Amino acid sequence: MFAKVLDFTRSIFEDMAPGAFQRRFLEALLAVQNVERGSLWVKRGETIACIEAAGEQSERILGVEIPTGRASVVGWVIENARMTISEPLKDPRHYKDLEQGLAAKSTLILCYPLILRDGTVYGALELIDTSAQGSRLNLRKDFLEVLEHLVGIGSIALGQALAFEHKERECRGLKTALERFKGAPPIVGRSPAVQEAMKKVHSYARTDFPVLITGESGTGKELFAQAIHQSSPRRDKPFHVQNCSAIPETLLESELFGYKKGAFTGADRDKTGLFEAASGGTVFLDEIGDMAPSLQAKILRLIQNSEIKPLGGAAARTVDVRIISATNKNLQQAMAESEFREDLFYRLNVLPLHLPPLRERREDLGELLDYFLKADCRRMGIPAKRLAASARELLLDYCWPGNIREMENVVKYILTVVEGEVVEATDLPAHVSAASPETQMPRDAETPDLAACTWEEMERAYAASLLERHRWNVSKAAKQAGLNRSTFDSRLKKLGISKI
Repeated sequence: MFAKVLDFTRSIFEDMAPGAFQRRFLEALLAVQNVERGSLWVKRGETIACIEAAGEQSERILGVEIPTGRASVVGWVIENARMTISEPLKDPRHYKDLEQGLAAKSTLILCYPLILRDGTVYGALELIDTSAQGSRLNLRKDFLEVLEHLVGIGSIALGQALAFEHKERECRGLKTALERFKGAPPIVGRSPAVQEAMKKVHSYARTDFPVLITGESGTGKELFAQAIHQSSPRRDKPFHVQNCSAIPETLLESELFGYKKGAFTGADRDKTGLFEAASGGTVFLDEIGDMAPSLQAKILRLIQNSEIKPLGGAAARTVDVRIISATNKNLQQAMAESEFREDLFYRLNVLPLHLPPLRERREDLGELLDYFLKADCRRMGIPAKRLAASARELLLDYCWPGNIREMENVVKYILTVVEGEVVEATDLPAHVSAASPETQMPRDAETPDLAACTWEEMERAYAASLLERHRWNVSKAAKQAGLNRSTFDSRLKKLGISKI
């Protein structure tokens, strides 16, 4: 249980971008409860919309909107501001239409309200058991109390992230959006890797060719994209950002290309897309590797012809934008698996820029920690704080799997909870202080001698690696292995691999 709680806290500190955060928030709680289906719901006016879903056929649930007037478990929880346990077959609150066409039906639902710090209920979280007897959910009172606290922490963070994203979208295209990017982006570091990356930034800024930035999540890809824009002749024009994995395909297309009135239900006015709004400037497409193939074709057309066509529109429009894209995925592998277009890759990868993870630029850790401490103290209007030697040692030894973004969020946590001038080792988040150098697994560890392993040992190691990569989502692991779920599950049993 302690390890699962550490994993949950780590998921909060690694990424605060709404799209990535809500996925990690949901997946972490699914792991704690050892179930594979769940969903996050947010109240929007007269409807309750699903903003995140996990499990088999989750794409059928993501984006669904339930009218507030219809009976539903999430609606009841939002209205009553308290947790409930539902047996769908017996519960009149269950919104049965939602599961039509799903292969596996819900047998037991655990639903918590999402509550802001001021007590406002803005949504609900569902953890769903689909086993025959509904026996996987842990409903012990003490366990549910711990889970309620975890949901409370995550719901406040998610609410703040969603509110921030909403405000940021309201400001798009306004003068304040330009002010955000004036001056040099705060890129900190003197390591050879950072210096080499900055040389490329200044070189790439002189052209309008597409740039593809690669690197792990949290390495600062957006900051480097800003730096290229700010160093280019386009610096006085808009710089717009879109995370390609944060919203469903249809919504992403309308965000990027816009739409005409009447293009679909609810399109009661024309909407200008991101590419058109950024005319003369730069569009940064983050997580481009998660873009659907059908939308990839439209991006390719834009790059080739500088044209866009809004949804429901008959005529194409010419736009003048520079595209900088980024991904933490291996696009070579994605192309081999027919998940990413080869022709688009070569169009985007004209000017490649790879950003190293923090574990490969450890000489920058101290400078980055000091920068965030000073900058956030100034921003919060509080006296400067310093790290005790023991705290600094732990932070410098930590592997930072979430990279710079995780460090920035950890510093914010420290400044929030520490009242004194000195930050001690005991003040650090549990997942940092518990991760001593001896317990951390280096990502660049030497490849094992496969010839020294038996076939069963290699298969066991491969299966365990897949499950870890997909946070023990058996369906996703089976898909990557090229097997159907039942075959993969059978192999796990024969190998004696079990999460419990």
